[in-house]
Amino acid sequence: MVKRWFLIILAALSLAGCGYNDFQRLDEASKSAWSEVLNQYQRRADLVPNIVATVKGEANFEQETLTKVIEARAKATSIQVTPETLNNPDAFNKFQQAQGELSSALSRLMVVAEQYPNLKANQAFRDLRVTLEGTENRITVARNRYIQTVQEYNVLARSFPTNITAKVFSYDPKPTFSVQNEAQISTPPTVDFGVPKK
Repeated sequence: MVKRWFLIILAALSLAGCGYNDFQRLDEASKSAWSEVLNQYQRRADLVPNIVATVKGEANFEQETLTKVIEARAKATSIQVTPETLNNPDAFNKFQQAQGELSSALSRLMVVAEQYPNLKANQAFRDLRVTLEGTENRITVARNRYIQTVQEYNVLARSFPTNITAKVFSYDPKPTFSVQNEAQISTPPTVDFGVPKK
């Protein structure tokens, strides 16, 4: 009987020392952080119909810009996200790309809206714009928390001796957010002040 308890305690200590509990904690933390990212993306998606309706009130507004926003929102909200998305780099990238397209379409909409004085003066549009900016900030904060949690998880999955536990229990590294146009933004911009060359 004493020998049995000794083996149970030894097994528990070896599991604790191999990072098993840390994997459980960080897996749950990453799921929680991911849920907050999704919550903020949904908040943004819910704002889009109000923004589009307000902008449509401006008679001459560019229909193409509105159409792109509507299409990007439809694409972003049509992707089914499950907890398994966190462990599937392809599904994760597809979701990330759709959200990036919606971000780009909304940015373009806001830039174009600057050209319409009546729209800029519209209090409802100004309120929606402030709410959208706040939501974009919340998305950034939520994504950063998720990135930090995934980084801790991935370091644990790749470090010795916890990498052995990761292999035994199939704890693969999780995908994280990346920049869509990494090659483009890593190239230094060309600055031309119009000074004639001699």
